[in-house]
Amino acid sequence: MNRTFAARAAAGGIAAVLVLAGCSSKAEDGGDKTSAGGVKTAEGVSGKTITLGALTDMSGVYATLGKSVTQAQQLYVKQLDAAGGVCGYKVRLSVRDHGYDPQKAVSAYTELEPKVLGFVQFIGSPFVAAVKQRVDGQDKGLVLPQAWSATLLGSPYIRVIGSTYDLETINAVDFLIREKGIRKGDKIGHVYFEGDYGESALVGSKHMAKEAGLTVVEQKIKPTDNDMTAQVTALKKAGVKAIVLSAGPRQAASLVGVAAASGFDVPVIGNNSAFAPQLLATEAGPALTKNYYVASPSLPIGADTPQAKKLVADYRAAYPKDALDNGIVAGWTAASVFGEALKKACASKDLTREGVDKALLTLDSYDIGFGVVQDFSDPAAASSRESVILQPDKSVTGGMKVVRPAEASKAAQTYTP
Repeated sequence: MNRTFAARAAAGGIAAVLVLAGCSSKAEDGGDKTSAGGVKTAEGVSGKTITLGALTDMSGVYATLGKSVTQAQQLYVKQLDAAGGVCGYKVRLSVRDHGYDPQKAVSAYTELEPKVLGFVQFIGSPFVAAVKQRVDGQDKGLVLPQAWSATLLGSPYIRVIGSTYDLETINAVDFLIREKGIRKGDKIGHVYFEGDYGESALVGSKHMAKEAGLTVVEQKIKPTDNDMTAQVTALKKAGVKAIVLSAGPRQAASLVGVAAASGFDVPVIGNNSAFAPQLLATEAGPALTKNYYVASPSLPIGADTPQAKKLVADYRAAYPKDALDNGIVAGWTAASVFGEALKKACASKDLTREGVDKALLTLDSYDIGFGVVQDFSDPAAASSRESVILQPDKSVTGGMKVVRPAEASKAAQTYTP
């Protein structure tokens, strides 16, 4: 597994935190216990409350995403509690903002882990990878990350929802080939974050390039790099015919805007976390609507399905001043998956971490109405190999329209991580 940028940038700090946290006590929960209704409980269940953790980014590179994800999950919990909760327990979220900082992310995990049943959100592949050994070895609480690195596959407790970045990028390059005229012998650029996210996506672009006879021109960046002028200049000089972007919304706006300003008219496609509709109001807006696409693990918030329309109405009622984006879908989906696992664990009278983990394994065809069916029965496999291709469009709800519905390309279907 590639070392993450988190480990490289703050190896000493993370190691220290992990050592101190290695003996985190569960004593305050008193071990397994059984409620009056015969339901087995342990960490994260106290009195009449189930507590779930949410490790988010509301002040860093993914601040827009983190806010939407968290608010959607708070909305889900509110509705779940209004419907009676789970086994008579109310559910609450304990939220921490790590600001996409590795030290803060691991410290927040360390703080919350003994107090929660599991984590309904954890933004940042590098940070999830930094605690993976602890999760698998001693903590064993379900973690549903807002992260899609293939290195997270195989854990029975850290479960990625949707296609991993390598699969998503394979589908993205397939779109460039089938819809944007990229052909054998062409060069494509790939601008990517160092660490698990970008390097997992790079595996996908290289795999597809090998399959299709393309050459990948790499440009590695840091999450703190916001000006993509140097990258655009290098890729233009190299003669690439299209660009894959595995970074954040800020990098997307800069890259597409700089390319347009310099007359570099090539299609750019980003991974699912590389866009926010707020970008359409910036100077880069016109260029984004012309040349930018996004590969997504689900239909967008503005999808024409009953579930999407209800979510839009409910979210607008709860947060009337906030924009609609696909972070809402991602947050709602993760909360729904965790909620369904809790309900099944309740039916089995086992609301311990082990009980919830076992319950998730029974969800082999889970569909909440956003175009992709999820299968969580195999921890070693992504829950889906499909991607939806979206394009920015400020005239539609949520700022994204569907240009190719959910599909797993032939290369994605046969790909082995």
